[in-house]
Amino acid sequence: MTTKILIIGACGQIGTELTAKLREEYGNDNVIASDIRKLNNDIVNNGIFEVVNALDYNQIEHLIEKYHITDVYLMAALLSATAEKNPAFAWDLNMNSLFHVLNLAKAKKIKKIFWPSSIAVFGPTTPRQNTPQYTIMEPSTVYGISKQTGERWCEYYHHQYGVDVRSIRYPGLISWSTEPGGGTTDYAVAIYHEALSKGKFTSFLSENTELPMMYMDDAIKATISIMKANQDAVKIRSSYNLAAMSFTPKQIAAAIKKHYPNFTVDYAPDFRQKIADSWPASIDDSFARKDWNWKNDFDLASMTTEMFNKLIEMNSK
Repeated sequence: MTTKILIIGACGQIGTELTAKLREEYGNDNVIASDIRKLNNDIVNNGIFEVVNALDYNQIEHLIEKYHITDVYLMAALLSATAEKNPAFAWDLNMNSLFHVLNLAKAKKIKKIFWPSSIAVFGPTTPRQNTPQYTIMEPSTVYGISKQTGERWCEYYHHQYGVDVRSIRYPGLISWSTEPGGGTTDYAVAIYHEALSKGKFTSFLSENTELPMMYMDDAIKATISIMKANQDAVKIRSSYNLAAMSFTPKQIAAAIKKHYPNFTVDYAPDFRQKIADSWPASIDDSFARKDWNWKNDFDLASMTTEMFNKLIEMNSK
């Protein structure tokens, strides 16, 4: 049976690159991108695109039937910093969109779901260093609360109804191709842009705030890998810890200075500092490495080189 994919939230930071990679792997006709609005970008212009509201069950069901969808990637969500400004809507979007796809899978309308979780499920009482797969989870943000709750529902639907739902807890994600999108880790995207455009940067996190991070190429690789894994290999149905590297604003600045010695950074922590302080500094992802052979390709040095190469190339077009 042909794999037919629907991506909900295809125009977001992760969705953009995930859609492009899935089209590359499965063919344009087998990957349907969708989002709340139609933008003038490659995702919309280079393949099948549908406008869909992630909160509208009937719209999603219609697309699944229209295109004979087998796999749904639910990427629509309100991120950490943005969610704090609109808690009720964040809860509504992050939870009910998940229920819609879980219920469609329960009704046997789709075969497989990918739903992303996040390190935001952890909280200030979680061990910060080498955070285990199974540990204390008392999230202190709306985003984290919704993601932790979502993990419990995914696990429940798998055990109760046999729904094949797969999930990974993304660390902070760094990409050259999309603008920062309101997340607490987005300083690590903005810093590269401003290193090139201004030669200086003001960080909204303090210099020694260590957080788990990942280059977007690795995140996309992990997402597709877990969906391709044999069903029996995916043993955790809440969400897998995922890791690549951890660093501080001071350390990323030092990596940038190797390319641009005159680059300067100052620090003006804002409300996002409190969010970052509640998250892990490093992650133990040994279950993902063992169960479905996860392995990252990028560290801080190789990511920094790649980011500048890609941004310079993009800016020269």
